[in-house]
Amino acid sequence: MARIGFIGTGNMGYAILKGLLKMYSPSELMITDASQEKMRQVAEETKVETAPDNSTLASGVKYVVLAVKPQYYGVVLKEIAPVITKEQIVISIAPGITIQDLKDELGQHKRIVRAMPNTPALIGEGMTGVCYDRTLYTEEEEAEIKAFFCSFGKMRIVEERLINAVVCASGSSPAYVYMFIEALADSAVKYGLPRDAAYEMAAQAVAGSAKMVLETGKHPGELKDAVCSPGGTTIAAVSALEECGFRSAVIKAADACFEKCSSLK
Repeated sequence: MARIGFIGTGNMGYAILKGLLKMYSPSELMITDASQEKMRQVAEETKVETAPDNSTLASGVKYVVLAVKPQYYGVVLKEIAPVITKEQIVISIAPGITIQDLKDELGQHKRIVRAMPNTPALIGEGMTGVCYDRTLYTEEEEAEIKAFFCSFGKMRIVEERLINAVVCASGSSPAYVYMFIEALADSAVKYGLPRDAAYEMAAQAVAGSAKMVLETGKHPGELKDAVCSPGGTTIAAVSALEECGFRSAVIKAADACFEKCSSLK
């Protein structure tokens, strides 16, 4: 029997599936998707078994990963509710859908793990906020849940009330980072740097800076100050960013993201 089943193989589901294949064999995984063409393509690439429908998949695995958009949850939950047992674990990765929402559809005694991953999972560099009631799981199950999320990056357990903040910090933020890299590269191209070199340099600067925060444990402000020599080029650039409301724009983006999360059902 397959260990983990995916309902949905869109961008996020596919990214997680690719990460899991580094730890699990294709025979331990199963997928289904509303798009038969998409499901066929993913199955051909990964050699993972497909299921004819959501109900069949849900009845044949220990872990059921709901990797569909929030607006499709109602239909999917009605399809799988009759076959989900208390021995199984349902993993939800949709913003706006609470653990209680899922229990209302699947049954109050069903075990739900709610998570918010991000697309860098595709290259094993994901970041996932995870919440669940730890009293409902065995030590072995907790270890497997941790292994599941760490197979495609890092995880951090958070209270469910903070999950929308996780979307702001890591779930949606890769898009902002890509925009920053693109803009930074454009600025270098403006002054003559070849585009391929500009993208490489900008992207590596972001990757290296992020690693400095993670590995040194220093406050980002302290690391920023270390780059800003008195009267130098960097402090001039930082001053321009402040004049243009750089930090304010990022915070306003997070506000919009949080508000959208809160309105999703």
